[in-house]
Amino acid sequence: MATLLYRLGRNAFRARWLVTLLWGVVLVGVAVGSQAAPKAQNETTTMPGIESQRAYDLMDQRFPHVASDGATARIVFVAPDGGKVTAAGNKAAVEKTVDQAGHAPAVASAADPFSSGAVSKDGTTAYSTVSFKEASADLTDADKTPVENAIDQARTAGLTVEVGGDALADPVSAGGPAEGIGIAVAAVVLVVTFGSMVAAGLPLLSALMGVGTSVLAVGALASTFGFSSSTSALASMLGLAVGIDYALFIVSRYREERGKGRTAREATGTAVGTAGSAVVFAGLTVVIALAGLFVVDIPTLTKMGFAAAGAVGVSVLVALTLVPAMLGFWPDAVLPKKLRRVARRARRQAVTGAKDATAATGGRRARRRAGREASDRAVAHAAVSGVGAAKPSNGGSRWAGFVTRRPLPVLLLSVVGLGVLAVPVLGLHLGMPGAESKPTSSTERRAYDDLAKGFGPGFNGPLTVVVDAHGAGDPHRAVTQVSDRLESTKGVVSVSPARFNTAGDTAVLSVVPSTSPTDDATVDLVHSIRDHRAETEAGTGATFEVTGTTALNIDVAQKVQNALVPYLVLVVGLAVVLLAIVFRSVLVPLKAALGFLLSVLAALGVVVAVFQWGWGASLIGVQQSGPIMSMMPIFLVGIVFGLAMDYEVFLVSRIREAHVHGEDARTAVVSGFRASARVVVAAALIMISVFAGFVTAQDSMIKTIGFGLAAAVLFDAIVVRMAFVPAVLALLGRWAWWLPRPLARVLPRVDVEGEALSEHLEPLPAPPPERERAAAGRV
Repeated sequence: MATLLYRLGRNAFRARWLVTLLWGVVLVGVAVGSQAAPKAQNETTTMPGIESQRAYDLMDQRFPHVASDGATARIVFVAPDGGKVTAAGNKAAVEKTVDQAGHAPAVASAADPFSSGAVSKDGTTAYSTVSFKEASADLTDADKTPVENAIDQARTAGLTVEVGGDALADPVSAGGPAEGIGIAVAAVVLVVTFGSMVAAGLPLLSALMGVGTSVLAVGALASTFGFSSSTSALASMLGLAVGIDYALFIVSRYREERGKGRTAREATGTAVGTAGSAVVFAGLTVVIALAGLFVVDIPTLTKMGFAAAGAVGVSVLVALTLVPAMLGFWPDAVLPKKLRRVARRARRQAVTGAKDATAATGGRRARRRAGREASDRAVAHAAVSGVGAAKPSNGGSRWAGFVTRRPLPVLLLSVVGLGVLAVPVLGLHLGMPGAESKPTSSTERRAYDDLAKGFGPGFNGPLTVVVDAHGAGDPHRAVTQVSDRLESTKGVVSVSPARFNTAGDTAVLSVVPSTSPTDDATVDLVHSIRDHRAETEAGTGATFEVTGTTALNIDVAQKVQNALVPYLVLVVGLAVVLLAIVFRSVLVPLKAALGFLLSVLAALGVVVAVFQWGWGASLIGVQQSGPIMSMMPIFLVGIVFGLAMDYEVFLVSRIREAHVHGEDARTAVVSGFRASARVVVAAALIMISVFAGFVTAQDSMIKTIGFGLAAAVLFDAIVVRMAFVPAVLALLGRWAWWLPRPLARVLPRVDVEGEALSEHLEPLPAPPPERERAAAGRV
């Protein structure tokens, strides 16, 4: 693979105009496709294999003429302090509002609260459910305006009016200023790391190309595959983070190879053949982990995983082709300052000389070629003379030396620290936060609170019970018996009158719990109803299933929780196999898997502490703590797995390279950190800033994922890779690279370190005499 990528890098460097043009064509093509593609339809979410979904399917079958995908708005009326909505003036204002809303062209119906029993017992609160003809995504401002005007008139009459539901909700921005924040911090980190604006801008430019291509492609395919705005935001988040990191790895290796005296083209090929191999492997692990989300069998999760995997794949292709092409345009601008000065002087002199020699015939191309060749020679000469060479000791090597001298205390401290942070995982409660998690400044949250105050906390999360009385002798009597039994269940406040289908063999009941939708008692109630179903159904000939938003969220949370451990085993097992292939070792993959588990569990623990327990939640704009998004842990495991492999491969491959070239185990650790620690830390800071930027998003799922990923990268890159890994390798010594002979014969060889490139590389220039070296050092 290293040889193939070496040739790819050299060819991309030479054919830089063609490569850049092709990527430009791809970007324009997906942009046109995104604009021309039909608008994504409002897809009905399905969750195969759970009772809630089966109940929904039965409702669709038995109630075929009932529109289930139309938008709804629940208008909540609250009387002034000390008043009642049933008072003459207030009642007239409510009825006028409902009548005007019901006659709006886009509205199918608006329920009168006084005739439908939608008034609280104390008479202070009432609500009207307004059903629209179209889904919320298809409603225009013109469709909403008549209803909003009617609501404004009720407010002028002195009533407090809030609106819940999806019809009139403000559109949620998935990303907020996240991308801008991440890019700004990444730019600062890159400038500090490289000391060159071009070297800093090149990874950013390539990452933006990858993200733009990916997001536009998601938009073009949104209608076909049913991608949502969260899908696009996740693809943008991952594409930006890994795109910058992958380009950073290659540019860093390019600078190192130029510092050894290689020409620009040779250095590019070597960088793509070595660091590019690590990029391919790391990207492959992310793609496999994200694509593997299909095993959870949740279509929405599968789509988000495939879209994010596609974005990572595009980032890998950009790093392997566009980055070397851009190095062809600016071969010297990314070098350290001293070498840039040498290259600039040599190029200027060579171009002037070539211009004089070709004055009669022009020869602009010849002048450029002469300048480039002179620049390569001058940089190579200066590099082998010691100008701009890496220092024998830097922060990375000093830190590695500290760890290898005290490996046991560092190991214990890192394991105990991450273990303590992981403790809150024991209290992980999965769910799907609703309006209660929105800020109190939103009308949806205020409507939720008003309904909970007027009708009880369980009113916002009713359970829908679908009774199939097809086999009962007297369907109406059977449904009544089921209703009576449900109403006598502990934790149930009320059961609505049955609503039968046209055939009269199926009924729908609305069961209001005494506790809120996210309360553990509500989960227990759903399980209790289902556990005692056989007793309720006995003697009636009818069967029933529990569904509704609350029950659906409970079922999804349980399904994800059941899939979390098998998925974690799958991902960790994959990590062990892949790393065994790459490093040809048994203990190094096991060490990597253990470190990965520590960082993931610690990140989940911090997420639970902040988003579920509310510790410091207000600092990041979380208004209300509650259950963790059901799909968040699965995403965290899949994404962090791939990102952890980035740092593992880039860092440990340099350690193994030093060990293969004769250094003892502890010295190899120091050498590997000297070459790669600074880049790994810079890459981690960039990823943390990109992910942390998404904490500003309004979408609660994106906010939670962004925070969790930022914490996971912090723990994995800074604690695990910078402390846990060198400590373990120092303790293991040469046994870290032990591989049983039978396994060595079976495992394929993957040349991540680029050992096979030695036969393709041009020999490095010999060091100049001492006098010339001293003169060069004064440049």
